[in-house]
Amino acid sequence: MADPIPFNREFDAKPGEIVQLAPNLRRITSPNPSMFTFKGTNTYIVGRGRVAVVDPGPVSPEHAAAIMKALQNETVTHIIATHTHNDHSPGIPAIQQVTGAPTYGFGPHGSGARRNWPFDSPEGGDKNFNPDHQVADGDVIEGEEWVLEAIHTPGHISNHICLALKDQNLLLSGDHVMAWSTSIVSPPDGDMTQYMESLRKLLTRSEDIYYPGHGGPVTNPRAFVEAFIRHREAREVQIRDCLSSGPKTIPAMVEAMYADVDKNLHRAAGRSVLSHLLAMWERGEVTAAENPPGPDSSYQLA
Repeated sequence: MADPIPFNREFDAKPGEIVQLAPNLRRITSPNPSMFTFKGTNTYIVGRGRVAVVDPGPVSPEHAAAIMKALQNETVTHIIATHTHNDHSPGIPAIQQVTGAPTYGFGPHGSGARRNWPFDSPEGGDKNFNPDHQVADGDVIEGEEWVLEAIHTPGHISNHICLALKDQNLLLSGDHVMAWSTSIVSPPDGDMTQYMESLRKLLTRSEDIYYPGHGGPVTNPRAFVEAFIRHREAREVQIRDCLSSGPKTIPAMVEAMYADVDKNLHRAAGRSVLSHLLAMWERGEVTAAENPPGPDSSYQLA
């Protein structure tokens, strides 16, 4: 494997606590901790007085109440989703019902996908979210004394966007880049080819701190993104090594590649390996009997 990623898992989130991160940015963490959400989903409040709420999180009356309590005497003018996984956008209706604010996002769940594979992802998607305003790559969302630039970063999910807070040199990175863990890339909506392209896309930008959907800030983003790229490239080397002795299924590869990882995480690891294999299959580096191959296929080197 490549050099270890310099993860930072020091993050003490208290549900309902309002944390001031920058002059125009506050954070409230939802009480939905898990092995996939870390301490919970981070909701961000952009601006003062007339504000945007980014990623209201899962369905949670407790979290919705905490958001509205934090915004007493303020007006919500925008509600924005970085993407439509079930821990990010389903909390939007509760906030919209109270505030009447319009919603913004890249598009409904699945928009932006370049594949139509005949198998589904076990990860939950919010199929009810359809933004009032769809924002494309490079579009700006303007409020009172704040401007957010949308950066389409598919890979973790096809409709994922990061949001650059202009004039603050920071990025709300959603689940694309997090300090506590790598992102899950689970086909068919998760796409490793797009994910790698989206990582390299961020290397062209100048933001010097990322605030992610889970966990604390990424304070050295260029080094972090470069480490993520090397990590994924090293996974493909591992896959080639696994297949060098002959055809194998994904469970067999996971057993070998993730021998030192909690077996409770092997299912998620299998989705990641599948995503790598599909990217390698598209490049002609591996083959399978099925066309297209899937999670139950046996793979071999081309």
